[in-house]
Amino acid sequence: MRAGKFITFEGIDGSGKTTQIRYLADYLESRGFEIVLLREPGGTEIGEEIRRILLDMRNQGMTMEAELFLFEAARAQLVRTVIRPTLERGIWVISDRFHDSSVAYQGYGRGLPVDMVQSLNKWAIGETQPDLTIVLELSMEARNMRLERRQDSGHKDRFDVESQAFKQRVCSGFRAIAQEEPDRVIVIESQDGKEETAKLIREQVRRNLL
Repeated sequence: MRAGKFITFEGIDGSGKTTQIRYLADYLESRGFEIVLLREPGGTEIGEEIRRILLDMRNQGMTMEAELFLFEAARAQLVRTVIRPTLERGIWVISDRFHDSSVAYQGYGRGLPVDMVQSLNKWAIGETQPDLTIVLELSMEARNMRLERRQDSGHKDRFDVESQAFKQRVCSGFRAIAQEEPDRVIVIESQDGKEETAKLIREQVRRNLL
């Protein structure tokens, strides 16, 4: 049996990942592929508990080191109990975030040594690398408008309240990753229309995976 393909979506919160993941999943399912959608941290009972701790506004005192280890713990559980078995059954996996987020957020954003973050990523995921990673970029103004709407609805977490300087460092981190791994990581600028962005993503998937 042919192994499934593993696609990850990255980008700062508010860049439109959730919407575009659904568009791509619908497209691939229409082509006859079976798809499993995941999110990081999460995707397992243990991972969802870790997610709750990481995003909880009451945990503002969490150290950057503890934050990184929690992400890696959730990731290790997800890879071994869900991602690998799913891919081995020939099912495609699309994940909202994966190891690149730790490099961008805890490395570039928090200032932890990037090589250390990459080393911990390697330990957590082993040989389970994405076949394709889509990094969505959005202008700061559009991103802030989306995040304001989310916060007005009461859905605010620890990362939503970070400074603009932090978020800019994270965006720089994603761009650096794309420059270092151009064969795997594709940067796509979110267009005014969601379908226009979805079309650009489909073109990249067809070109690289189909």
